[in-house]
Amino acid sequence: MADKDCIELVGKIGSVALIDGRNGTIDYNKFARLGRQLAPGMVWVSSGATEIGRLDYHKRTGRSLDEDDDTAKTDYAAQGQAILMQLYREFIPSAYSVRQLLVEHQHFNDEKKREHIKRFLLRCAEQAAVPIVNYNDSVSDEETRKLEIHKLVETRGEAVQLVDNDETAAQIANLLHAKRLIIFMNGVGICKNVGDPSTLIKTIGGATAEQVVKNIEEVKSYCVGASRKGAFGAAAKLDYIESCIDGGTTVYIASADCDIADVISGAAPCTAIGVGL
Repeated sequence: MADKDCIELVGKIGSVALIDGRNGTIDYNKFARLGRQLAPGMVWVSSGATEIGRLDYHKRTGRSLDEDDDTAKTDYAAQGQAILMQLYREFIPSAYSVRQLLVEHQHFNDEKKREHIKRFLLRCAEQAAVPIVNYNDSVSDEETRKLEIHKLVETRGEAVQLVDNDETAAQIANLLHAKRLIIFMNGVGICKNVGDPSTLIKTIGGATAEQVVKNIEEVKSYCVGASRKGAFGAAAKLDYIESCIDGGTTVYIASADCDIADVISGAAPCTAIGVGL
């Protein structure tokens, strides 16, 4: 890369997109297709550990865990994370190293930790490695996380929460001054009528970052609902990426069925967001 402090692409895929909902299994074809596209110079944020862990536990025991939601999430995430990384390692080309990075909210609210993460991710690009990033659900329950974030807000007036991997991806794109950020979802992008691809909003642009952010705010009125319990929906995606626009990143919100190259080239339908669009 010409600029060693710039990553070409940060991408994110959600849990639902990695699961074959019809059969209640891991979507191995999705991992295979995605893995072939990943290469050094990319940072990949991947949800899926909790759901994959749940499927694997049920497959092995014939039952689900009896614990409360928060405790079960911890246990499922710990079980699923190993499988998630195994799948990426299997399908990413063998010429490339694959490295795991598990992050928590406090890492992005501490300047020294942010810098440490930044340097690690930049070294991955230099060392022909593909980093796979996920929130570390195994070590932080919701009550503890909320308390820690509340204290940070009281002290600093604001805090990075990373309550959703869309936010994680946006924070990493900002940290690395990424040229592009792709957020893969189940739908084709942001639509005026949710679930109706014919109403896809193909671009949210403007001559300046301020104008783009203003147009994003207008589009949020079309965004309702979320794909699963705990998800924050399309409006939250738009909230998270506003800071990326300020940093000069072009953002694409697209279907997880599309190839990365097709999204960037415009061959695949998506919502592209950025200055000059």
